[in-house]
Amino acid sequence: MPNPSSPYVSPGMPPLKLGRKRSFFEFWPLWAMYLPVALQWLVLSIRYRSLTLPLLANPSLPLSGMVGVPKSTLLAQAGSTLNSAILTWTVYQKTEAAPQAQLQMVMNQLQAQGLSLPLVCKPDIGCRGAGVKLVRTEAALANCLERYPVGANIQFQRLSDYEPEAGIFYVRHPDEKRGRIISMAFKYMPYVVGDGHHSLRELIEKDERAGDLMHLYQQRHLDHWDQIIPKDQPYRLIFSASHSKGAIFKDASNCITEQLTDSLDALMQDLPNFHYGRLDVKFRDVDSLKAGETMQIVEINTASSESLHIWDSNTPFKEAVSSLMLQYRILFRLGAAARQRGERPPGIRKLLHHWQLERRLTQYYPETD
Repeated sequence: MPNPSSPYVSPGMPPLKLGRKRSFFEFWPLWAMYLPVALQWLVLSIRYRSLTLPLLANPSLPLSGMVGVPKSTLLAQAGSTLNSAILTWTVYQKTEAAPQAQLQMVMNQLQAQGLSLPLVCKPDIGCRGAGVKLVRTEAALANCLERYPVGANIQFQRLSDYEPEAGIFYVRHPDEKRGRIISMAFKYMPYVVGDGHHSLRELIEKDERAGDLMHLYQQRHLDHWDQIIPKDQPYRLIFSASHSKGAIFKDASNCITEQLTDSLDALMQDLPNFHYGRLDVKFRDVDSLKAGETMQIVEINTASSESLHIWDSNTPFKEAVSSLMLQYRILFRLGAAARQRGERPPGIRKLLHHWQLERRLTQYYPETD
């Protein structure tokens, strides 16, 4: 069996030093983790005289992207420099056409955009990795399409050349020429390594961390659950690098460099009125990332995104909460700056409408890979 102190990691990623298996708050329900943030929001709302001021942080994006806003709305605003770093994508709206006709329409659209299988399929409106699928065949694509309701927008994106991934949180005040990175974390895909004797279930049970998270892995691997994994063969437990789905996040602030900051800043300056968000970035290896090179952008998450280092199992609770509260103080400051430039905060009704839309759509999405 592999040494639990040295888990298998994707080529290009630094060794994974797990430390604690998980922090005591790592899988708390969101309401519990965000209760201090909600209380601070109320206090800041009184100070700034607006309950929805943070929804102006990125003025060119509805609700600053807080909830229920299509991923494609922001990606479509990217200039040529930024667009060249974003993995090629397209959005298809599901129609009432018969399944085979619909599949052919999707394949035609993919071909027109220079996309081909395998690729990533995900809902255009969604968060926390909901509905993300790695689609390798036309049959899998047809099954994925079947899950969505008529009228839903589905995003298809080119599969990255690299597996290593980082979440990089970027902030730039509109009165400042240069932005800054306030958090960075590496996203580790969990693996188990076969020994030629134990089944997948047994390997997961024996794993230091995965054994505590069986409920996150069992359903998506039922077809291989009792399969013996060949000796020395790595078996990846998830595809989507989402913490809520079982990915492992580790603080990477020590890898933030001037070169990385400059490269990222040059890209984000190519997005109009963008001041706050987290980029999910694929990269070749740590050295190239620190040099600001080989970055392939998967998504740009906005007002509701988190600094991912808070989900490092070694991050203290106090630091995690402090980081979240800092983020929302920044949102209020950015919203205040936008209001000074003449922007008006949206109403609560609009926020609730978008929240209900995302919640309604999410129930239809396929299980995340």
